[in-house]
Amino acid sequence: MIWKTLKLWFHKLGSPPLFSQFARRVSPWLWAGFTICLVVGVYKALYVVPPDYQQSDTSRIMYIHVPSAWQAMLTYVVMAVLAAIALIWRIRITEIMAMACAPIGAAFTLICLATGSIWGRPMWGTWWEWDARLTSMLILLFIYIGIMALYAAFEDRRKAARIASVLVLAGAVNIPIIHYSVEWWTTLHQGQTIRLIGESSLHSSMLPPLIWMTIAIKFLFGAALLDRARNELLEQDQSKQWVQRELQARGMARA
Repeated sequence: MIWKTLKLWFHKLGSPPLFSQFARRVSPWLWAGFTICLVVGVYKALYVVPPDYQQSDTSRIMYIHVPSAWQAMLTYVVMAVLAAIALIWRIRITEIMAMACAPIGAAFTLICLATGSIWGRPMWGTWWEWDARLTSMLILLFIYIGIMALYAAFEDRRKAARIASVLVLAGAVNIPIIHYSVEWWTTLHQGQTIRLIGESSLHSSMLPPLIWMTIAIKFLFGAALLDRARNELLEQDQSKQWVQRELQARGMARA
Protein backbone atom coordinates (compact mmCIF):
# COMPACT_ATOMS: atom_id res chain seq x y z
CA MET A 1 0.00 0.00 0.00
CA ILE A 2 2.77 2.46 0.95
CA TRP A 3 4.74 1.57 -2.19
CA LYS A 4 1.70 2.22 -4.39
CA THR A 5 1.09 5.55 -2.67
CA LEU A 6 4.71 6.63 -3.16
CA LYS A 7 4.66 5.47 -6.77
CA LEU A 8 1.49 7.48 -7.43
CA TRP A 9 3.01 10.53 -5.70
CA PHE A 10 6.18 10.39 -7.81
CA HIS A 11 4.09 9.83 -10.93
CA LYS A 12 2.07 12.95 -10.15
CA LEU A 13 5.24 14.99 -9.61
CA GLY A 14 6.09 14.21 -13.23
CA SER A 15 3.18 16.47 -14.17
CA PRO A 16 4.48 20.05 -14.68
CA PRO A 17 1.46 21.77 -13.02
CA LEU A 18 1.58 19.48 -9.99
CA PHE A 19 5.35 19.83 -9.66
CA SER A 20 5.03 23.61 -9.82
CA GLN A 21 2.43 23.57 -7.05
CA PHE A 22 4.53 21.21 -4.95
CA ALA A 23 7.67 23.36 -5.34
CA ARG A 24 5.78 26.58 -4.58
CA ARG A 25 4.36 25.14 -1.35
CA VAL A 26 7.44 23.32 -0.06
CA SER A 27 10.13 25.88 -0.94
CA PRO A 28 9.17 28.48 1.74
CA TRP A 29 9.38 25.83 4.45
CA LEU A 30 12.84 24.83 3.29
CA TRP A 31 13.97 28.47 3.29
CA ALA A 32 12.59 28.83 6.82
CA GLY A 33 14.46 25.71 7.93
CA PHE A 34 17.64 27.05 6.36
CA THR A 35 17.31 30.39 8.14
CA ILE A 36 16.69 28.83 11.56
CA CYS A 37 19.54 26.32 11.28
CA LEU A 38 21.89 28.96 9.90
CA VAL A 39 21.24 31.36 12.79
CA VAL A 40 21.73 28.62 15.39
CA GLY A 41 24.82 27.24 13.64
CA VAL A 42 26.50 30.63 13.20
CA TYR A 43 25.79 31.57 16.82
CA LYS A 44 27.25 28.32 18.14
CA ALA A 45 30.24 28.50 15.78
CA LEU A 46 31.13 32.09 16.72
CA TYR A 47 30.11 32.41 20.37
CA VAL A 48 29.81 28.95 21.94
CA VAL A 49 32.73 26.90 20.61
CA PRO A 50 36.11 28.05 22.01
CA PRO A 51 39.03 28.75 19.63
CA ASP A 52 41.10 25.75 18.59
CA TYR A 53 44.29 25.40 20.65
CA GLN A 54 46.41 25.16 17.48
CA GLN A 55 44.49 27.03 14.78
CA SER A 56 42.85 29.65 17.02
CA ASP A 57 39.84 31.36 15.39
CA THR A 58 40.95 30.24 11.92
CA SER A 59 39.35 26.88 12.66
CA ARG A 60 35.89 28.51 12.50
CA ILE A 61 36.17 28.54 8.70
CA MET A 62 35.51 24.80 8.98
CA TYR A 63 31.82 25.45 9.69
CA ILE A 64 31.39 26.85 6.19
CA HIS A 65 34.10 24.92 4.37
CA VAL A 66 33.20 21.38 5.42
CA PRO A 67 29.40 21.52 4.84
CA SER A 68 30.02 23.23 1.48
CA ALA A 69 32.48 20.51 0.45
CA TRP A 70 30.07 17.76 1.47
CA GLN A 71 27.19 19.44 -0.36
CA ALA A 72 29.25 20.05 -3.49
CA MET A 73 29.79 16.29 -3.80
CA LEU A 74 26.28 15.32 -2.68
CA THR A 75 24.76 17.71 -5.22
CA TYR A 76 26.69 15.97 -7.96
CA VAL A 77 25.46 12.57 -6.77
CA VAL A 78 21.86 13.84 -6.80
CA MET A 79 22.40 15.34 -10.25
CA ALA A 80 23.84 12.06 -11.56
CA VAL A 81 20.86 10.08 -10.25
CA LEU A 82 18.43 12.56 -11.82
CA ALA A 83 20.40 12.48 -15.09
CA ALA A 84 20.28 8.68 -15.17
CA ILE A 85 16.51 8.72 -14.61
CA ALA A 86 16.15 11.36 -17.31
CA LEU A 87 18.10 9.31 -19.84
CA ILE A 88 16.41 6.00 -19.04
CA TRP A 89 12.78 7.02 -18.49
CA ARG A 90 12.78 10.39 -20.29
CA ILE A 91 10.97 12.16 -17.44
CA ARG A 92 11.05 15.86 -18.25
CA ILE A 93 10.97 17.10 -14.64
CA THR A 94 14.09 15.09 -13.78
CA GLU A 95 15.84 16.61 -16.80
CA ILE A 96 15.05 20.08 -15.51
CA MET A 97 16.03 19.24 -11.93
CA ALA A 98 19.30 17.64 -13.02
CA MET A 99 20.28 20.78 -14.92
CA ALA A 100 19.14 22.97 -12.01
CA CYS A 101 21.64 21.14 -9.78
CA ALA A 102 24.66 22.30 -11.79
CA PRO A 103 24.83 26.00 -10.81
CA ILE A 104 24.00 25.15 -7.19
CA GLY A 105 26.75 22.56 -7.06
CA ALA A 106 29.18 24.96 -8.74
CA ALA A 107 28.40 27.59 -6.08
CA PHE A 108 29.07 25.15 -3.23
CA THR A 109 32.28 23.99 -4.89
CA LEU A 110 33.47 27.58 -5.31
CA ILE A 111 32.71 28.35 -1.65
CA CYS A 112 34.61 25.21 -0.65
CA LEU A 113 37.66 26.19 -2.70
CA ALA A 114 37.58 29.82 -1.55
CA THR A 115 37.25 29.02 2.16
CA GLY A 116 39.89 26.31 1.82
CA SER A 117 42.31 28.83 0.35
CA ILE A 118 41.58 31.34 3.11
CA TRP A 119 42.27 28.64 5.70
CA GLY A 120 45.33 27.34 3.85
CA ARG A 121 47.16 30.67 3.77
CA PRO A 122 47.87 30.86 7.53
CA MET A 123 48.00 27.08 8.04
CA TRP A 124 50.06 25.97 5.01
CA GLY A 125 51.68 29.28 4.13
CA THR A 126 50.13 29.30 0.64
CA TRP A 127 46.79 30.10 -0.95
CA TRP A 128 46.90 27.06 -3.21
CA GLU A 129 48.67 23.74 -3.48
CA TRP A 130 48.25 21.28 -6.33
CA ASP A 131 47.58 18.31 -4.10
CA ALA A 132 45.08 15.55 -4.94
CA ARG A 133 42.10 16.78 -2.88
CA LEU A 134 42.32 20.40 -4.00
CA THR A 135 42.95 19.52 -7.64
CA SER A 136 40.05 17.04 -7.80
CA MET A 137 37.74 19.64 -6.24
CA LEU A 138 38.86 22.18 -8.85
CA ILE A 139 38.11 19.60 -11.55
CA LEU A 140 34.63 19.22 -10.03
CA LEU A 141 34.08 22.96 -10.48
CA PHE A 142 35.17 22.73 -14.12
CA ILE A 143 32.79 19.80 -14.67
CA TYR A 144 29.90 21.80 -13.23
CA ILE A 145 30.78 24.74 -15.49
CA GLY A 146 31.07 22.41 -18.50
CA ILE A 147 27.61 20.97 -17.82
CA MET A 148 26.10 24.46 -17.61
CA ALA A 149 27.85 25.54 -20.82
CA LEU A 150 26.74 22.40 -22.69
CA TYR A 151 23.15 22.82 -21.52
CA ALA A 152 23.15 26.44 -22.71
CA ALA A 153 24.59 25.53 -26.12
CA PHE A 154 21.34 24.10 -27.53
CA GLU A 155 18.04 25.88 -28.05
CA ASP A 156 16.06 22.66 -27.64
CA ARG A 157 15.95 22.37 -23.84
CA ARG A 158 15.14 18.66 -23.77
CA LYS A 159 17.89 17.79 -26.23
CA ALA A 160 20.31 19.97 -24.29
CA ALA A 161 19.40 18.28 -21.00
CA ARG A 162 19.90 14.80 -22.43
CA ILE A 163 23.28 15.61 -23.95
CA ALA A 164 24.43 17.33 -20.76
CA SER A 165 23.20 14.35 -18.73
CA VAL A 166 25.71 12.14 -20.54
CA LEU A 167 28.50 14.47 -19.38
CA VAL A 168 27.05 14.35 -15.85
CA LEU A 169 27.31 10.56 -15.76
CA ALA A 170 30.81 10.60 -17.24
CA GLY A 171 31.98 13.15 -14.67
CA ALA A 172 30.65 11.10 -11.75
CA VAL A 173 33.94 9.19 -11.68
CA ASN A 174 35.49 12.25 -10.04
CA ILE A 175 33.39 11.94 -6.87
CA PRO A 176 35.09 8.82 -5.44
CA ILE A 177 38.44 10.32 -6.47
CA ILE A 178 37.70 13.38 -4.33
CA HIS A 179 36.52 11.27 -1.40
CA TYR A 180 39.44 8.83 -1.35
CA SER A 181 42.17 11.22 -2.56
CA VAL A 182 43.60 11.70 0.94
CA GLU A 183 43.90 7.91 1.29
CA TRP A 184 45.21 7.10 -2.19
CA TRP A 185 47.87 9.84 -2.32
CA THR A 186 50.07 11.73 0.11
CA THR A 187 48.54 15.22 0.34
CA LEU A 188 48.71 18.35 2.47
CA HIS A 189 44.99 18.07 3.05
CA GLN A 190 44.14 16.45 6.37
CA GLY A 191 42.52 13.04 6.41
CA GLN A 192 39.02 12.16 7.50
CA THR A 193 38.28 13.60 10.95
CA ILE A 194 34.51 13.01 11.11
CA ARG A 195 33.20 9.47 10.84
CA LEU A 196 29.63 8.22 10.78
CA ILE A 197 30.89 4.84 11.99
CA GLY A 198 33.69 4.78 14.53
CA GLU A 199 35.35 7.47 16.59
CA SER A 200 35.84 10.94 15.12
CA SER A 201 39.04 12.85 15.81
CA LEU A 202 37.13 16.16 15.88
CA HIS A 203 36.53 17.42 19.43
CA SER A 204 32.97 16.84 20.60
CA SER A 205 32.45 20.56 21.36
CA MET A 206 32.90 21.35 17.66
CA LEU A 207 30.27 18.91 16.41
CA PRO A 208 26.99 20.73 17.29
CA PRO A 209 27.62 23.87 15.17
CA LEU A 210 28.94 21.71 12.34
CA ILE A 211 25.77 19.60 12.43
CA TRP A 212 23.57 22.71 12.46
CA MET A 213 25.45 24.24 9.53
CA THR A 214 25.32 20.97 7.59
CA ILE A 215 21.55 20.75 8.05
CA ALA A 216 21.24 24.42 7.03
CA ILE A 217 23.13 23.72 3.81
CA LYS A 218 20.83 20.77 3.06
CA PHE A 219 17.76 23.00 3.47
CA LEU A 220 19.43 25.62 1.26
CA PHE A 221 20.09 23.05 -1.46
CA GLY A 222 16.52 21.77 -1.40
CA ALA A 223 15.01 25.25 -1.53
CA ALA A 224 17.33 26.48 -4.27
CA LEU A 225 16.78 23.32 -6.34
CA LEU A 226 12.99 23.56 -6.19
CA ASP A 227 13.04 27.29 -6.99
CA ARG A 228 15.43 26.96 -9.92
CA ALA A 229 13.61 23.93 -11.35
CA ARG A 230 10.22 25.63 -11.02
CA ASN A 231 11.47 28.85 -12.63
CA GLU A 232 12.97 26.88 -15.53
CA LEU A 233 9.73 24.95 -15.95
CA LEU A 234 7.65 28.15 -15.99
CA GLU A 235 10.04 29.66 -18.52
CA GLN A 236 9.83 26.65 -20.82
CA ASP A 237 6.03 26.39 -20.55
CA GLN A 238 5.27 30.13 -20.48
CA SER A 239 2.92 29.86 -23.45
CA LYS A 240 0.91 26.97 -21.99
CA GLN A 241 -2.45 27.47 -20.36
CA TRP A 242 -1.52 26.02 -16.98
CA VAL A 243 1.26 28.61 -16.58
CA GLN A 244 -1.04 31.45 -17.59
CA ARG A 245 -3.67 30.27 -15.11
CA GLU A 246 -1.09 30.08 -12.33
CA LEU A 247 0.29 33.54 -13.11
CA GLN A 248 -3.21 34.99 -13.32
CA ALA A 249 -4.07 33.50 -9.94
CA ARG A 250 -1.07 35.35 -8.52
CA GLY A 251 -1.78 38.55 -10.45
CA MET A 252 1.32 38.11 -12.66
CA ALA A 253 -0.19 37.31 -16.04
CA ARG A 254 2.05 38.19 -18.95
CA ALA A 255 0.89 40.34 -21.80
